[in-house]
Amino acid sequence: MTPEPGLRERKRQHTHAAISDAALRLFLADGFDAVSVVDIAAAAEVSKRTLFKYFPSKEDLVVHRFADHVDEAAHAVRNRAHGQAPLTALRTAFRTGLDNREPSTGLCEAPEVLACYRLVLDTPALTARLARFLTSGECALAQALGPPGDLDARLAASVIIAVQRNLSEANWHALVSGRTAAQRHPVAVAEAERAFDLLVRGIGDRFPVA
Repeated sequence: MTPEPGLRERKRQHTHAAISDAALRLFLADGFDAVSVVDIAAAAEVSKRTLFKYFPSKEDLVVHRFADHVDEAAHAVRNRAHGQAPLTALRTAFRTGLDNREPSTGLCEAPEVLACYRLVLDTPALTARLARFLTSGECALAQALGPPGDLDARLAASVIIAVQRNLSEANWHALVSGRTAAQRHPVAVAEAERAFDLLVRGIGDRFPVA
């Protein structure tokens, strides 16, 4: 059983959430570029210094919401069943994510998630920051695929993360434009299957079953 967080950790989590929620609320009301860090700090009732202790940049106030999912590909590879090829594990994980409407697949229509999708798509600075943020997931996947410094593992991880990002962003665009997750789901599944078929043909032989 996971122990309950102590008072200090609960306060930290509360402050983190308060800053993040205040930022998203202001960004959605006034636009990302029109809102200053000072505005956010005031709305969250913290100092600017405190805000930067939790979020190193203004962009991180939005992008951090994707943090829980950045290492999912590496996790799928590391925890795959014995005898299962890495790409099979990744395909299964992505398909499961689509079925479960997980935010990382772009197929989640929860209002706060849709709001983040719209904000990122409408803000070039956020799009660029999210791409850089995903680099850590790419590095983690490369480490799961091969030994440190392995060129094939690095290249494969780069391609896989790019493919998953493109699949997710296509789903974002569909939902933001008014499609429901249920309407988009069959297309999203077909696109994912097509993408992973291409990956298997391109790099599957380099990463066989464990």
